[in-house]
Amino acid sequence: MKFLLNFLYYRRRVIAVILLVAAVFVLFMALYGVPVMAYVYAGIICGVITAGAAVGDFLRYCRKHKLLCELQYEILLTLEHLPESDNEVERRYQQLIETLHAEKTSLISAADKRYDGAVMYFTMWAHQIKTPIAAMSLALQELDTEESRELSENLQKIEQYVEMALCYVRLDSDTSDFVIRRYPLDGIIKQAVRKFSPQFIRRKIKLIYEPTENEVLTDEKWLLFVVEQLISNALKYTKNGSVEIALKPEKTLSISDTGIGIAPEDLPRVFEHGFTGNNGRADKKATGIGLYLCRRICKALGHKIEIRSDKNGTEVLIDLKANEIDTRE
Repeated sequence: MKFLLNFLYYRRRVIAVILLVAAVFVLFMALYGVPVMAYVYAGIICGVITAGAAVGDFLRYCRKHKLLCELQYEILLTLEHLPESDNEVERRYQQLIETLHAEKTSLISAADKRYDGAVMYFTMWAHQIKTPIAAMSLALQELDTEESRELSENLQKIEQYVEMALCYVRLDSDTSDFVIRRYPLDGIIKQAVRKFSPQFIRRKIKLIYEPTENEVLTDEKWLLFVVEQLISNALKYTKNGSVEIALKPEKTLSISDTGIGIAPEDLPRVFEHGFTGNNGRADKKATGIGLYLCRRICKALGHKIEIRSDKNGTEVLIDLKANEIDTRE
């Protein structure tokens, strides 16, 4: 009914003219004393013709409206199926649409080229900076002082930030390097633990870990990134106590700590892009990117990630059951 009312409003001027002409027609026939039946018959014939034309016009209106609705998303890609214009005004409107579409396509193409160039440069820079980082790391390993150990820890943070940036770029690119197959979960965990073992020793934080003796359907490199990020966060916010890594029932990997915990009001937003929360604002160095990347990677790998926290610490749970793997993200 609403659609019909919209059509009548759209044709309101034509309807007004028809009614005006009919009124003039009846008035003149009455003034000239034409028998009532004569203009009744004429009115019926004219009414039938007008009704037929109105029905045809309404059907064309419906078809065009339906086609335009179907083109609502397709028009972002192509103008091939635009409806045929009925008059010069519609043709002008279509020319405006074609001009805007061509300009949009040109702008997108230019933006894509700039983005691809920036990604290529940044990726090259990130790989090149790894060389001096590795050289400095080797040089610091030859020294065994408190200062060298602190420098090594900071150098490891730099390397981690570079990996986060590379991960961010790769996830936003059109291609991905996911290699999905079964990997020993302990192999992934031990790589991450080995990387952060100097920090555990230097900060005197206890690591509680028992081998899981399980395999997981995932991508080793990307899951390793997630585990490393979670261990890094646990160390960052745990001044003393322990970090525990365990495999819970239903193939759920748990990484928990006895740190400062997360404020209840921050928990629903910890995976948002750029969200740092109370702890991040107090730290002044948090980026709000790490957990955001973890969530995106887990989603792409078919895993689920969630966080539980209170004043006694934080626990991150990763459901490793690969029910549905979506590498398109």
